[in-house]
Amino acid sequence: MNTPTNIQIINGADGRPAFVVLPYADYIASHPEHDLVPNEVVGYMVKEGMTAVAAWRRHLDLTQAEVAQRLGISQSAYAQQEAAERPRKSTRLKIAAALGISASLLDL
Repeated sequence: MNTPTNIQIINGADGRPAFVVLPYADYIASHPEHDLVPNEVVGYMVKEGMTAVAAWRRHLDLTQAEVAQRLGISQSAYAQQEAAERPRKSTRLKIAAALGISASLLDL
């Protein structure tokens, strides 16, 4: 059985489960139809001039090396992809999967 270990269950006053807390990336991955972009991601793009890929990576508190490892490429190769204003669709799909988000969230 595959029981998630990265969630937290909060019980109500009656002792029964009332809330579930899970990592944001997991929520987005399980609800791609919402296509929610956190204010923090937009802020990185507007205030710091980051690409959507870079902003999402920073929001998810990942290093370039961590994402590169997930993609099976070097950190420098990933840095080039992250700097591209609009990576190819196939690249965006791979990066989105590595970040655990919907690919449409990188189409900003």
